[in-house]
Amino acid sequence: MEKIALFPGSFDPFTIGHESIVSRALPLFDKIIVAIGYNTDKDGFFSLDRRMTWIKMVFKGEKNIEVIKYRGLTVDLCRKVNARFILRGLRTSADFEYERAIAQMNKVMYPEIETVFLLTLPEHTHITSTVVREIIRLGGDAHAFMPEKIKL
Repeated sequence: MEKIALFPGSFDPFTIGHESIVSRALPLFDKIIVAIGYNTDKDGFFSLDRRMTWIKMVFKGEKNIEVIKYRGLTVDLCRKVNARFILRGLRTSADFEYERAIAQMNKVMYPEIETVFLLTLPEHTHITSTVVREIIRLGGDAHAFMPEKIKL
């Protein structure tokens, strides 16, 4: 059975931290699906199509990475695409507590799913999409925090 991991998020914008998690997880899975979700708690700063285009550019030529968008529960998408793993990055202990609760809820809803956590590289720990978005919104240069292939 193919080992498929789903890496869900709003990715608004996609950062070098996100890129690192996907790249480092590639040897662990046969396929990684980067799934851009519609977040009901957030209004997207960048359009969903723009985020999809950016992420596809970052991983262009990588046959084991797919980029999709979705609406609804992540576990429902996992069932639909036959993903048995959810990939998540952890920057801080607060991230762990938040992600642990979600992983346990997902496990109840879909017992076959496993959540795999990768620690963010130390040099990426301070990077969040929220802060990068604010830098961009205020006219600052956020290129140091985003993959090289993404041009604003």
